[in-house]
Amino acid sequence: MGENGTWELLERVWAGAAPEALAAREALLTGGGDRVEAAAVLEAHLPGFLARLREACEGASSAELVAHDAVVERALWELDREDVHAVLDGSDDGFLYARGFVVALGRRYWEAVLDDPGVGVEDAECERMCYFFAHLHDEKFGGWPPRTGISRETGANAAGWA
Repeated sequence: MGENGTWELLERVWAGAAPEALAAREALLTGGGDRVEAAAVLEAHLPGFLARLREACEGASSAELVAHDAVVERALWELDREDVHAVLDGSDDGFLYARGFVVALGRRYWEAVLDDPGVGVEDAECERMCYFFAHLHDEKFGGWPPRTGISRETGANAAGWA
């Protein structure tokens, strides 16, 4: 499955979103329109997105959920940088949730923010994405995925902070 499998799963789930959510997501990716307004539209659609993501994972094995969680953890860790924080803002937890928003929107947006943090939106958050697959694994299999050796918590990526 690998990293691509997680990003492809997110894309499949986004494909079922309402037209206004898809338009807002595209606006963030292309820089068209009011970015804050687009983020607000997306935040309103995130509960539905997460419900569809949960449904898409209904038959997932323990190994699949562990792999998805590891991809999300790595993606959050890579965003854990001072230059990204300068745009997304937030306290330690708030910055984690802001990074969760970036990851929830998919690989294209995540890569765009990594390349140019200025495409991020201040205070747009998706707390549930940060541990989505870990919680699902716990519910289905009675335990959290094994530790990967990195942390998704703010400040864990020492190379990203001066």
